[in-house]
Amino acid sequence: MKPNRNIALGGILVMTLALVTGCQKKTPVIAALPVLPNAEVPEAPKLNAPTIAEFAVEPSSIERGQTAMLRWQVSDATQIYIDQGIGAVAATGQRRISPVESTTYALLARGLGGQASATATLAVMLPPPPVSKPEIPPKTFIERLSSEVHDVYFDFDQSNIREDAQVALTSNAGALKSLFRDFPTMTVVLEGHCDERGSAEYNIALGDRRATAAREFLGQLGVEPERLLVLSYGKERPQCTESNEDCWQRNRRAHFAPGESQRPKAD
Repeated sequence: MKPNRNIALGGILVMTLALVTGCQKKTPVIAALPVLPNAEVPEAPKLNAPTIAEFAVEPSSIERGQTAMLRWQVSDATQIYIDQGIGAVAATGQRRISPVESTTYALLARGLGGQASATATLAVMLPPPPVSKPEIPPKTFIERLSSEVHDVYFDFDQSNIREDAQVALTSNAGALKSLFRDFPTMTVVLEGHCDERGSAEYNIALGDRRATAAREFLGQLGVEPERLLVLSYGKERPQCTESNEDCWQRNRRAHFAPGESQRPKAD
C-alpha cells in the first residue's frame, strides 16, 4: 500500500515551521528614558581686549637736539609694538627719544581678546637763530691808557712813593705791560705835576723828580723803562684851581699820557 503523498508533504511542512519558530530570537524590549529638566550650560570665559592705560610723550614739544620721554602702560596684551624704530616692547616702559623733526609714534597692542592702538606726537621746533651781537671795535691805545692806567699822588713837597701810590703803580704795571704788548710801537709820557705853591722853577724840578720816581718804580716791576718818557709841567697844568688842600692834593700827581709811536726795532 503506497503512503499518501499529501500526508507526507503535510508532515514536512509542520516540521519546517516548528524549526523556524524555534530558531527565531525574541525581540528585546527597550525601556523609555526619563525626561530630564533643561540644564544650564556654563558660558565660555570672555577674553578681555588689550587696554592702553598710558601712551604719552613728555614734554610734548622740544627744540631740535633736545630729548623727550615716551611712556606707555598696557594690559591684557600678548604683543606690543611701537613704530618709528622702537619695535616690540614690554607691557610697561619708557624710552628717551630725540627725533630731528616732529614725529607721531603709534602703539599697537594685540591679545587673545582683540587689539588696541594709540598715538603720541612730539613736536620738534628749530632753535631760534643766534642773536648776532654788533661787532665792537677794539679800543685804541689812548682809550685803554685812560681807562686802565691811573694817576698816582704825592705828599706836599715830596717825590717819594707813598703806600697808596705803590698800590696804584703795581696795578698800572700790569696794564702797561699789556698795552705795550698789544701796541708794540707806542710809548707813554709820565707827566710830573705840582700844586700852585712855590716858584715855577722849583715846581718844574719837583715834578721831574715825581715822574722819575714813578718811572723807576715801574721799571722794578718789569715795565720797559725806555717806553716811559718823563716830562715835568710843574704847576703850569693844574687839574684843580681852588686854593685848598683837597685841590692841591689832586694837583700833586704823576699822570700817564700817550706818547709818540716809535719805529719798530730792527731784527
